[in-house]
Amino acid sequence: MRDMIEAALLGVVEALTEFLPVSSTGHLIVAADLLGFDGPPGKVFEVVIQMGAILAVLVLYFRRFWDVLLGLGRNDPGARRFAVAIVLAFLPAAVLGALFHKYIKAYLFTPLVVAIALILGGIAILVIERMRTQTTVREIEQFTPKLALSIGFIQCIAMIPGVSRSGATILGALLMGVERKTAAEFSFFLAIPTLSGAAVYDLFKNRAVLSLEGMELIAIGFVAAFIVSLWIIRWFVGFVGRHGFAPFAWYRIVAGSALLVSLLLR
Repeated sequence: MRDMIEAALLGVVEALTEFLPVSSTGHLIVAADLLGFDGPPGKVFEVVIQMGAILAVLVLYFRRFWDVLLGLGRNDPGARRFAVAIVLAFLPAAVLGALFHKYIKAYLFTPLVVAIALILGGIAILVIERMRTQTTVREIEQFTPKLALSIGFIQCIAMIPGVSRSGATILGALLMGVERKTAAEFSFFLAIPTLSGAAVYDLFKNRAVLSLEGMELIAIGFVAAFIVSLWIIRWFVGFVGRHGFAPFAWYRIVAGSALLVSLLLR
C-alpha cells in the first residue's frame, strides 16, 4: 500500500513539473530519493509515467490536432508546416537519446547533477528573460525547418536531469523570436513524440525485469499524472502570459541550492 501511495505522489510531482521550466525528471529523482521509493528497475517508472502528462495534452488540444490531421488530408500548407516542425524538432532527441541513453541513465540520474542543473538553469532563465528579442513568429504554422531543427537540438540539453525539457525548448524558441504563448504550446506538442519515444524505448529495454507489481505502480503514477496535468497545463499558459518565467528561475535557484546543501550535509 505504501508503494502505491508513493507512486501516486510521484505522479502528482510529474504533472506539476512536466510542463514548467523546473525539470520533471529532476524532481522525480529527488522525490523518489526522499521517499525511498522502490519502484521498477532502470528508472523506467520515472520515464513512463510521463505518458500520463502527454495524454492530458492530447485531450486538451484534441481540436488542434484534429484540425491539423484534416489539413494534412487536404494538403493544407499550414498543417504541413505544423507537422514538419514537430517531426524535425523531435529528430535530434531521438537520435542522441538512442546513442547516449545508457550513459545518461547510469551517470547523470543523481540528486547532485539535478541540484547543479537546477541552479545553472535558473540563472540562464533570468539572463534570457532580460534579453530583448524581437518577436517574429506567432504561430507554429510559421516555423521554418531551420527554426524547428534548432529548437530540437536545444531540447537535447534537457537529457541532463534538472535542465528541464520544457524550459530548454521554450527559452530556446524565445531566443529565436517565437512569441511566448506559441513557444509554450510548441513545447507541449513536441513532448508527445519525445516522451512517447522515451517511454516505449524504456519499456522495451526493461521488459525482462518488469513485474506485475511494477506495472501496477506505473499505472497508478500514470493516472495521477494525467489528472493533475489537465489542470496544470491551462494554468501554466495563463501564468507565463502574465508573469513570464522569472518566478520559475528563482524557484530553481532556491530549490537547487537547498538540495545541494542537504547533499553536502549528509
